[in-house]
Amino acid sequence: MTPSSPGAPLRACAVILAGGLSSRMGAGFKPLLALDGRTALGLLVDTFRRAGLDDIVVVTGHRALEVAAEAVRLAVRAVYNPDYETGMFSSVRAGLAAVPAGCAQVCVTPVDVPLFRPATVARLLARLAEAGAPPLVYPVFSGQRGHPPCLAASLLPAVLAHRGNGGLRQALAPFAFEEIPVPDANILADMDTPEDYAVLRTLAPRRSIPTPAEAEALLAIERVPPQGLAHARGVAAVAEALGRALNAAGAALDIALIKAAALLHDVAKGRPHHEAAGGELLSGLGFDAAAAIVAAHRDCELADDAPLTEREIVYLADKFVFGRWLVPVASRFQQKLDLFAADPDATAAIARRRQNALRVLARVEAALGAPAEAVIAAAGFRPGPPPPEAYQRAREGERGR
Repeated sequence: MTPSSPGAPLRACAVILAGGLSSRMGAGFKPLLALDGRTALGLLVDTFRRAGLDDIVVVTGHRALEVAAEAVRLAVRAVYNPDYETGMFSSVRAGLAAVPAGCAQVCVTPVDVPLFRPATVARLLARLAEAGAPPLVYPVFSGQRGHPPCLAASLLPAVLAHRGNGGLRQALAPFAFEEIPVPDANILADMDTPEDYAVLRTLAPRRSIPTPAEAEALLAIERVPPQGLAHARGVAAVAEALGRALNAAGAALDIALIKAAALLHDVAKGRPHHEAAGGELLSGLGFDAAAAIVAAHRDCELADDAPLTEREIVYLADKFVFGRWLVPVASRFQQKLDLFAADPDATAAIARRRQNALRVLARVEAALGAPAEAVIAAAGFRPGPPPPEAYQRAREGERGR
């Protein structure tokens, strides 16, 4: 490890391994491949910086001058590995040897896994900094480990002394670790071949939008109970059915965004102002498009000249689903009116929200040229009506707040 510079000690550093041959990429060279307007290396540097890491080491090897020039442009340090042709672990050792002595945590990643999100790195480092945490953490999505592993600097001497086979994985095998679930499928998205690169080029511009699978992962992380999952999936099914039908009628809605936002609309249920809390949670994860939809799902005013967007579709779908059952929009609001009949202020607010919902419903049905319920039923979502005890449980829950 090199000496640290004067001043406050660095808390976290990153090592990006960019010295490989890119032998399976055809004419492409991984560190300099374009992804969403930047190089793969530039995207990773930006990710680490947004996660709060100021000291980033880039290990060069093959085509070292080109990678070093990109590192200079990005204002990060480049370290040359003369043994790069012997395998990736030689680059790991070169990079870790260049980590400043004041660094307490280190994240390591190859440049060919460039799309994981800043929130993923921040989550790993936050856990690593907690009292009693193990010295090593891995991100996990859908039961699979991905990149970047992050380790306490106390492990660096042992890793640097490792000479056995198996690379970094084997060097870290003796140490206690923890697998951290993250709602980020991109920890698994690597690019070894031109076909892989084509996939990542599609994924890169959409990092701010969770996939439905990532939405399900976040629901699990947030420990949403079974009844909440059933409602979320019901709303997602209705929203997807309406979105696809509207697209067939000429709209251009983002179905994946609709489905993910619908799954996540109640992710913060139980917290005060849960719609705003859900929006803040998603914004903190970098899912800004979904955050705006979730934050607006309780009420939505649509001007006559405003276009229908993904927001209105998720909002309306939520009004069609009571628990896990399909109900008419008017019936959903009537249940609320009955519950709060003795509270004039509450009934006035509910009546206003009902008018907003019916206005959005009318716009959707005009665009569809058919009743929304018929479209939903044709898509296969027909559970309902809810049993009387479901309404009773809802009344008890509302009164208990």
